[in-house]
Formats: sequence, structure tokens, C-alpha cells
Amino acid sequence: MTPALLVLVFVVLGPVLGGLLAGADRIVSARMQGRVGPPLLQPFYDVGKLFQKRVRRVNPVAEPLLIGHVVFMALAGVLVIGGGDLIFAMFVLALAALFLVLAAGSADSPYSNVGAERELVVLLASEPFFILMMAAICKVTGESTFSGVMDSPVRVAVELPGALLAFLFVITIKLRKSPFDISTTHHHPHQELVRGLTSDLSGRQLGWVELAHWYECALLAVFVVLFFNWSAPLGILAFVVAYGLEVLVDNSTSRAKWQLVLRSAWAVTLVLAGGNLLALYVVGV
Repeated sequence: MTPALLVLVFVVLGPVLGGLLAGADRIVSARMQGRVGPPLLQPFYDVGKLFQKRVRRVNPVAEPLLIGHVVFMALAGVLVIGGGDLIFAMFVLALAALFLVLAAGSADSPYSNVGAERELVVLLASEPFFILMMAAICKVTGESTFSGVMDSPVRVAVELPGALLAFLFVITIKLRKSPFDISTTHHHPHQELVRGLTSDLSGRQLGWVELAHWYECALLAVFVVLFFNWSAPLGILAFVVAYGLEVLVDNSTSRAKWQLVLRSAWAVTLVLAGGNLLALYVVGV
């Protein structure tokens, strides 16, 4: 596929993949809890209904910020797939998350403000890893673009096992799974009324948040494919297995304190990803 076609596929099918993952997540979680669960396409029905509902505007800047959140999340994927610099794409990903923080912080509500503060903690915990991860991938392959990494003879997962393990840890934060769902959460009925970061959003505003999260899930799948650059189908299978493990962890752990999230994420980043990268430099010398 040409880069332009890959970009088109991501923009169109990225949210479809994210929505299907959300539907499968709900079904598997329900079965783990002894329930039947909703149909696979329920997330699409929910988001479609959100875009039809009236918005309760708490601040005139909230919705433009949320649209920016979606646009920059999609742009991060476009940069990765379309041949942009991988490390620069990680900064765009962080910018997308910052738009969501600003949207939540614009509401004069204690729940939203606390959620925004905790989302900043999430950013501090996870974004340094993704920048370091991309730096490590670029180091071992000598390439800085998606197509370059995929064409490289170097097997990234073999060279970067520590970074791969750290990735499995950190995506628990990005997927908003327990025990690291400290700012908001997905799929849990008992937290739908008060969800911190999105407590004061309604109607299509919540729809924008869900759409951006679907793009983010698709982008995380692309990251896994980068690790398994010698076989894209193997990378997709690895992501499915990793997502299944995340669902299992989500349904078997309780929410942690934000201090533990920050300390554990930085420790894993420094020890596994940083140690892996340092070992590469030592071997290279």
C-alpha cells in the first residue's frame, strides 16, 4: 500500500477498529462478571445517540477543544502511517491529550477539575515512555518513519524486549484500565454518572471523546505492529492478545492512587525501556 492509501485506511477504519474493540471489551468483561453483555456494535449505537442529543454547554471553548482533541489524535496516526517522523508524532499525541485536559479544566466543576489534574498525571506518567520507545525503535532500525521501520531487516521486538514489556504496562494507562484509570474510565456502569474528566460533558461532546479514544486504540495497534515489523499479521495478533490481557487486568484489579501510577510508570520506563536502550548503546560500543 502507498502511504496515502494507508493514511486513508487509518482515518476511515481507525474508529471502526476502536469501536469494535470497545464492543468486544464490553462483551468479554460481561462474561467475566457472569453477565451476557451488550451486542458487539453497541458502542457505535451509543456514540450515534450521543451525537443526536442536545449539548449542555458549560463553557463555549469546551467543544472546540474536544474537536481539536479528535483532530490531533487522528493527525498523530496520520503522521505515523503517512511517513512522518515517529518521534514528532509522539509530541502530537501528547498535544491531543492536552486538548482534552483543557476542555475538562474549562468547566467550573470540582469533578472536572480533579479529573483534569489527574489526566495531567497520566500524561506525565505515559508520554515520556512513548517518546523513549520511538527513540529506541529509530535507534535499532536506523529509520525514523513507519515504512522505514517496516522495511528494516532488524526485528524490533527481538532487539527491544524490555521496551515491549514496558509498552504492555503503559498501555494500561492509555486504555484507561484498572488499576490506572485515575482520571476517567470506560465501560463500567457504576462510574458513568461521575467520571471525573468527562463529568461535565454531554451529548456530542462525549461523542468526540469516544471517537478520539477509538483513534488512540487504533494507533496503539500500529505501535505493536512496529514492534513486530517482520510480520504485520503477527503484530495484529500480538495486539489482540495484549488487549485481552488488559481486559483481564481491568476486571481483576481495583483503582490505584495517582502516586503509584506515576512512580510505577516512571520506574518501568527507566528500568525496562531505558535499560534496554542503554544496553544497545553499550553493545554498539
